[in-house]
Amino acid sequence: MRLAPGVGLVYGDLAMSELPKAYEPTEVEKSWYQAWLDAKCFEADPASEKPAYSIVIPPPNVTGILHLGHVLNNTIQDILARRARQKGCEVLWLPGTDHAGIATQTKVERQLREEEGKTRRDIGREAFLEKVWEWKEKHGGIIIKQLKRLGCSCDWSRERFTMDQDYSRWVSQVFAELFNEGLIYRGKRMVNWCPVSLTALSDEEVIPKKQNSKLYYLKYELVDEPGKYLEVATTRPETLMGDVAVAVNPKDERYGKYVGKLVRRPFPEAEIPVLADDHVDPEFGTGALKITPAHDKADFEIGVRHELEIIDVFHPDGSVNCPEVPELDGLDRFVARKKAAAMLEENGLLIKVEEHENNVGFSERADVPIEPRISMQWFLRYPETERTAKAVATGRIQYRPTRWAKTHANWMDGIQDWCVSRQLWWGHRIPVWYRKEKVAALRDAESLTLADLEAGDLHVSEEPPSDPENWVQDDDVLDTWFSSWLWPFATMEKPGEESDLVKKFYPTTDLVTGPDIIFFWVARMIMAGFRFKDELPFRNVFFTSIIRDIQGRKMSKSLGNSPDPIDLMEKYGADGLRFGLMRTAPIGADLRFDEAQIEEGRNFANKIYNACRFRRMSGAEARVDFQASSCDHLRPYHLDILAKCDELAEKVEAAFADYRFNEVGQQLYEFLWSEFCDKFLEAVKGDLREEAEPARREATLGVFDVVMARYLQLLHPYMPHLTEELCARMGYQAKGTFLMEKTLPEAGLLDGVESAMIDDGRGRATAVYESAARLRNLKAEYRLAARKDVRFVVRHGADWLEAEADILALLSGAAEVTRAEEYQPEQGTPGAVTSAGEIFMPLDGLIDVEAEKIRLDKEIEKNTKEVAKSKGKLGNEKFIANAKPEVVALERQRLVEWEGKLGQLQKMRDNLG
Repeated sequence: MRLAPGVGLVYGDLAMSELPKAYEPTEVEKSWYQAWLDAKCFEADPASEKPAYSIVIPPPNVTGILHLGHVLNNTIQDILARRARQKGCEVLWLPGTDHAGIATQTKVERQLREEEGKTRRDIGREAFLEKVWEWKEKHGGIIIKQLKRLGCSCDWSRERFTMDQDYSRWVSQVFAELFNEGLIYRGKRMVNWCPVSLTALSDEEVIPKKQNSKLYYLKYELVDEPGKYLEVATTRPETLMGDVAVAVNPKDERYGKYVGKLVRRPFPEAEIPVLADDHVDPEFGTGALKITPAHDKADFEIGVRHELEIIDVFHPDGSVNCPEVPELDGLDRFVARKKAAAMLEENGLLIKVEEHENNVGFSERADVPIEPRISMQWFLRYPETERTAKAVATGRIQYRPTRWAKTHANWMDGIQDWCVSRQLWWGHRIPVWYRKEKVAALRDAESLTLADLEAGDLHVSEEPPSDPENWVQDDDVLDTWFSSWLWPFATMEKPGEESDLVKKFYPTTDLVTGPDIIFFWVARMIMAGFRFKDELPFRNVFFTSIIRDIQGRKMSKSLGNSPDPIDLMEKYGADGLRFGLMRTAPIGADLRFDEAQIEEGRNFANKIYNACRFRRMSGAEARVDFQASSCDHLRPYHLDILAKCDELAEKVEAAFADYRFNEVGQQLYEFLWSEFCDKFLEAVKGDLREEAEPARREATLGVFDVVMARYLQLLHPYMPHLTEELCARMGYQAKGTFLMEKTLPEAGLLDGVESAMIDDGRGRATAVYESAARLRNLKAEYRLAARKDVRFVVRHGADWLEAEADILALLSGAAEVTRAEEYQPEQGTPGAVTSAGEIFMPLDGLIDVEAEKIRLDKEIEKNTKEVAKSKGKLGNEKFIANAKPEVVALERQRLVEWEGKLGQLQKMRDNLG
């Protein structure tokens, strides 16, 4: 057992000490986390003979801060890691952060503008990168500290950063290798361009959003027939200056006579051809399409097929670049749209404008519409696509929920080459150097090939040229995801070396991530794993829920509906946040966040704490060696809770096997609150008094301790700090050891006890609990729930009634439960048939019978009206036909409830005569 100096003293101070009156999670959580760190509890040993369990953290942005999505994702990972330790595994949970190229550079550029009034180009690349590193050092540790506050048991000694020297060597080596194989190439292509970040984006970084746009109908004059026009429709009149043709579908009989003719572009004025292309949709707009190859992907393809000129009319920032039309030159693209429409209208060329809903691609980072743009970029032909698709399709890699496997397959079927270059300065600079005397020609070349490499004009390597003064490196950096796709293995070893970590822990066991990055990250990591390690990178992928607010809205700062997890932890404790979130996180569906859930997590922590404090008040030493099989004084309630604890362990194991984390949380919650506290503890609390019969007291103390000790171990992955604290305080954990390192026992608590004895005891306990519940309901029906002077009389009582009558009275909140076989109840005496017998509740001295009759009559009248009202609705054919199905279903449910309540009230009224 690994132990840091002084840790034993912590246990010595805590063991069997009096529990404070109230549980204060903040200090408890901080002290235990530090104790785990000091004892190196999280550090993986690659030389261990234990079976390996490994998981790599999805690296958060290095300058990011914790949000609820992080909390959910990392809590699940921590649960898996802690559970694996309990199962006897050597665990590596490898943490790290991502350099987040666009996001980080944008923040530093904004700071530079605000503080110095300069741009990055004003100060130069080297000076700018120094500022980014300064920003990283200042803000980069925040999210790591926050993950530690949450209780994450990562191996922090192996924390990685995607811009670390060894990791950067991996990125450069992979690029060079793929270039040499012909899988990475450079060329001019139509790309997604972000006019804010001023960089190309991959298709996966573009989010389609429905927009309420406008469709502009305009007319182009036929050159050889002045006064006659061809009508076209477009959503983008601001690109008109880049029009080089008008296209129609060759099967569209309306326009066949125009093909081959020329029409006049309004501004700047030019004659452009009418051509036929199968791509044109005759049903869209007028069926005639203006072709702007520089600013639309479909138009670009048409332009390639027909060898059309490409005219770019925008600057990189999205402003118009067309000096020939001074009215538009320099305007923002959306301002130019309105101006161009006005100019068309002034010239009598705008026919009409219609409202039009369409999908517009937005930059994921900048949240602005992207601009299709012709640009020289680096691209990757994805490797290992067949093996990647097959690994998921055949279940070698399990996606959970399974429906995401279909999403993966659909993307793989339509996969496009990956644009891996970004026009940024922060990131992994592309490891390509051009010979100085040929740099201009090579940079502008339509494509770069291995021939350029062989000619000595190009240098592609993880190492710079030996004579750097004769070379110029490519300006672009690689897409951040190009480094992240190597994460599972590049975090474990240096390039060219197979480390002990890889031998022990690769492939990893699980990956926990969001479904929104299946394409960005998950599928690409599988490809990289096959290509560079000839092995899959992980065996299971669990996709988390998306957290929304209680109204179903996506969380955002602008809506003010995204609470700070640190504030929640300060208010409710890290364990309260973890448990409250996990118990309500559905599998495969969005999670609607309500702070009340987290408050329930804190209340649950208090419930466990108070149960243990109640036990500690007995003053007796912990009975951690208690054996049910050698105890002669086990009562039904003992046998029942021991059996339920064994069942709980089995249910938790099954739920973990299927990654049903919310089910695990709910089972743990129900056992402690309902089975242990509300039933068992209430039934046996008299045994904990000093004056209780010694043998009975010893048995109850022993059962309490072994059940609670086992329960705290099962709960530990969800609430690690609380469980560690209570095990130490209660004396359940050996001095100088940690609960988090304790292996789950294979033996059940009832091993060695005869099954007939267990069944008999459980049957009796169940009968008592169910009977008590019915009697409490009976009291509540007559508004006597709070009265302790109620007495119950039993006829035809069960054989065990005398032995358990005191417990039945205690659990039902009654003064006494007596057996009287000859008892004849007065008219109006309420009763119930239970497992204990036929039980009556005499009302003498408890209620004013006449007043109760009046009250019930009023309630019956009210409920009768509600039943009639509901029947009237459901009998109305118009209501059934016009109302939503869920509204009709709700009304039917209401009728069932009202009728049930009415029947209950009438029975109570009949009882009173």
